[in-house]
Amino acid sequence: MEEKLFCDFYFGSDTFGEIKKADYSSFTKKVQELPFVQIFKSFYVLKGQLKLAFAPYSKYIITGQPYNISAWLLLILNRIQGKETYIWNHGWYGSEGFLKKALKKMQFKLSAGYFLYGTYAKNLMLQEGFDSKKLYVIYNSLDYTKQLGIRNKMKKTSIFKDRFDNIYPNLIFIGRLTKVKKLDMLLKAMHKADTKNNYFNVIFIGEGTEKELLMEMMTKYELESRVWFFGACYDEKKIGELIYNADLCVSPGNIGLTAIHSLMFGTPAITHGNFVNQMPEFEAIQEGETGSFFKENDIDSLQERIEKWIDKHPTKSDSSIQNCHTMIDSYYNPNYQIEVLKEVLG
Repeated sequence: MEEKLFCDFYFGSDTFGEIKKADYSSFTKKVQELPFVQIFKSFYVLKGQLKLAFAPYSKYIITGQPYNISAWLLLILNRIQGKETYIWNHGWYGSEGFLKKALKKMQFKLSAGYFLYGTYAKNLMLQEGFDSKKLYVIYNSLDYTKQLGIRNKMKKTSIFKDRFDNIYPNLIFIGRLTKVKKLDMLLKAMHKADTKNNYFNVIFIGEGTEKELLMEMMTKYELESRVWFFGACYDEKKIGELIYNADLCVSPGNIGLTAIHSLMFGTPAITHGNFVNQMPEFEAIQEGETGSFFKENDIDSLQERIEKWIDKHPTKSDSSIQNCHTMIDSYYNPNYQIEVLKEVLG
């Protein structure tokens, strides 16, 4: 965006959850941090955001958080001045109550358009009567250029054969080991599959609050020889090797950017199919092509989907790898996103 759109950036001083702040030193254009000030319960302002309405900009992109009072005022002032303000966020989940629906529809009327992470949200918004001409699907991305360079040099290695000393299929998860990811379901499905003599290995890349519980479960089910807690890893070459050599990525809870990471390095993904409770990146999974869906919170369904996929793909084929690559190369990359922004913003 900095290179192609020549824009300035303004970030809130606080982040939500475990999101890391951007490295401001990597920017060459103007970057400013706006202090976060809590007003009442979930409501807050970003100090200095309102002044931006009087800055020499004709077009704005904001995240449009409904509890950000200064964002509401910026939307109103820009509308009065004839300036265009675009909102970039999830748009619609499908679980909104009356109040959230009303707030989002009001924001939409004040905005010049909505950038969305997927077509699922767009379709829901169309059903709610939103103007299709103001809805733009932009998808999401990771460090595509760096990962592509690694991917182009990727080769099969014996990393899992050396670790487990078996030839079972290898299932992988990458991300924070948190409760919302429901990773205990994967170990339970693994244990149930064992009773049918359907064996596979599991690799967890990441750390988190659920690690101790998962390790206790691993011991309880006597899975120590086939579960690898690799730990946190920020080396994309090593991550690429692990994902590329895996047969399947499994995220029993919501999948988010784990799907993009997995498909980028050629490994299909399985997650639950209740899209209301999913993150927008689930759309990268095309049933039977780049992965599969199971019934949410159903261990038997998860086990069945894993076994069905492995039966059909005992060895990860070149066509399966290519399906994953094509999805990322076509939509989930910054090049695609920039083209959408340039087309909309002019």
